[in-house]
Amino acid sequence: MKALLSRTPGGPETLELADLPDPSPGAGQVIIAVRACAINYPDVLIIEDRYQFKPPRPFAPGGEIAGVVDAVGEGVTGWSVGDRVIAVIGHGGLAGRVVVDAARLNRLPDGRDFAEGAALLLTYATTIHALTDRGRLAAGQTLLVLGAAGGVGLAAIELGKAMGARVIGAVSSEEKAVAVRDAGADAVIVYPRGPFDKDASRALADQFKAAVGPRGADVVYDPVGGDYAEPALRAIGWEGRYLVVGFPAGIPRLPLNLTLLKSCDVCGVFWGAFAARDPAANAAHVARLFDLWADGRIAPRVTRRYPLTRGGDAIAALASREVVGKVVVDIG
Repeated sequence: MKALLSRTPGGPETLELADLPDPSPGAGQVIIAVRACAINYPDVLIIEDRYQFKPPRPFAPGGEIAGVVDAVGEGVTGWSVGDRVIAVIGHGGLAGRVVVDAARLNRLPDGRDFAEGAALLLTYATTIHALTDRGRLAAGQTLLVLGAAGGVGLAAIELGKAMGARVIGAVSSEEKAVAVRDAGADAVIVYPRGPFDKDASRALADQFKAAVGPRGADVVYDPVGGDYAEPALRAIGWEGRYLVVGFPAGIPRLPLNLTLLKSCDVCGVFWGAFAARDPAANAAHVARLFDLWADGRIAPRVTRRYPLTRGGDAIAALASREVVGKVVVDIG
């Protein structure tokens, strides 16, 4: 089988297309013939050894896949060769076949293509956990979403609206603003590119405050970090919840006096650890996502597709922070 491998730490240009033997399933495992692999920001980090998990090399990046069951290991029940599935696997997805624990599988509904299926779970499951468990978002509250045109940002727009919130999306261009409006945002902010000096930071805080209104944001969803974080925190309301999701713009240093003055919470969001620690709660969230998907209230937006031979370009495109929605690599 073909696989795109990281042999040494580095950027997407260091990835190598290689031939590997087909894997075999162990007990409780299945082999998935991968049809599509979604690219996410952890793929940018993991090949540079900057992610919290460092798999032994060589490895293929790609943590979110859709495909077909190709072989079933001993003790596996409920799955058969030919079943269409999606799974979040951490890494290994940029390959023709991959070994997956059967417990990680979800069935891909009929009528959904593999690219859309590959783009669903990581962004939407992270976001529903963030807004429900960490943000305690309720109908009628105000949600401010940074980086709103990315995969998790658009998921936050759609899920926030599905939960009955007033949703404001913040983006860095008019092109991205169009996608956020199409996703259902009540208002859109187009902010300048950082880094910001003190005056620019205050101006951005004023822009956020004007958009969320005098009561401030009940929940801030931040998958961006960097110099955008403090202005957003200044726009939070009394007892608001600031959700820390990711740092493509850098790891911020927040002035903690603001949390005292606003009696607000800064909440980390680590969906992978949550899913491992409370699989029943995660399964309930995923079931709700499938219901919302079937009802048309959420829909992964795949805006760029690449062949496996250009998988490095797919990762580079995401790293550029210019992508709207999701990037998918077609395989097989």
